[in-house]
Amino acid sequence: MKAGLPLCALLVFTACRRQGAQQQQPAPAPRPVLKTAPATPIAEKKEELGEDSWNPQWDLLVEQALSPQMLSPAIARNVRSYCPRFASMSNADRRAFWAYTFQALAGAEAGLKPTTNVRHTEPEVAKVDTVSKRMVRSEGLLQLTYMDADRYGCNFDWDQDKKLPEKDPGKTILSPENNLLCGVKIMENQILTQKRPLLSPSSYWVTLRPGRPSYLVFAKQMKNVPAACRVATPPMDEAKAKRPGDGAATAAVVPAHVAPAAN
Repeated sequence: MKAGLPLCALLVFTACRRQGAQQQQPAPAPRPVLKTAPATPIAEKKEELGEDSWNPQWDLLVEQALSPQMLSPAIARNVRSYCPRFASMSNADRRAFWAYTFQALAGAEAGLKPTTNVRHTEPEVAKVDTVSKRMVRSEGLLQLTYMDADRYGCNFDWDQDKKLPEKDPGKTILSPENNLLCGVKIMENQILTQKRPLLSPSSYWVTLRPGRPSYLVFAKQMKNVPAACRVATPPMDEAKAKRPGDGAATAAVVPAHVAPAAN
């Protein structure tokens, strides 16, 4: 009996150490609250026509990929054209704003079709892709290129894709997940690294360059921006807006996020 005591003590000590180690392990970080974004005008139209539209799961892909810096109140000035309340919103609403923005961008760039493949002839974009060694093609929901794999670390595999037809959904660059995650990296480079606003003359996407005809296409898609982004209409102005025939009162309630489209 006495010979067994040290062994019992050792087992008890080992069990205590294990229990202590388990108690010291940090608790897992809470999962972020995610929201699906509203539908853009083009998404609504496609749904009415029974056509393939924006998949709400793509909202979640974008929201989960956002870095904490993209949710910081410090970048509010970069997105105030369409989300003047960004700084005072919850992180869940900020994520939804970015998800909606990428949906609008995909609507303006590719009509929400993941297999869109365009070869441009304009001198500013008609260049040789340094990865595929052919003339640049803009592909997928956000109209990206194979060069972006080198520039931004995107998950595009030209060696695999070159064996497939141009619009084969199995191509890595046409994968909605790969395309959108690459787009998040490009946007973060613009906002955080270059410290430029969402609307910029030097944006990767021409649709985000004010003054260009294609910008108006993007602006149209931003008309359903999440309600949390909008500046609330004062009750008195809202009451005036309901008066029939009062043009001035009606103009006063134009949502702030629509204003950039008039520039």
